[in-house]
Amino acid sequence: MIDLDQNARAAGAAYCGAVLSLKLVHMSAAALSVGLFSLRGFWMLVESPLREARWTRVVPHVIDTVFLATGIWLAIRIGQYPFVQPWLTAKVLGLVGYIILGSIALKRGPTRAIRAAAFLAALAVFAYLVGVARARHPWSWGLWLA
Repeated sequence: MIDLDQNARAAGAAYCGAVLSLKLVHMSAAALSVGLFSLRGFWMLVESPLREARWTRVVPHVIDTVFLATGIWLAIRIGQYPFVQPWLTAKVLGLVGYIILGSIALKRGPTRAIRAAAFLAALAVFAYLVGVARARHPWSWGLWLA
């Protein structure tokens, strides 16, 4: 006789394991993304020629693609979607802001002062996004202080 409870537990454990593995890849990509962004931002501030190296223009896009793909996959797996769940809406809108500020910081800012301000603002937005992910609430870190 088949123990349905045991099968259900095994299926649940496999699902949780898959989600946790996916979350680990997502969080690792996030750490690599912000780490490389920080390095490229530092190189921008000191006007290092390293920021123009080919790998610094390719590798971040690969990591960010993994980061975005795993984020979408996680949302689907846990059944929570932007514009339905406020915390995911905050993450999507924050991500758009982070991308815009990052672009200004690394490429499109007309002066080094503007690029530096955009760089710091992008890092602040990233910190906000981490807080939203941890709290699953749009108030981000403010929820922990309340």
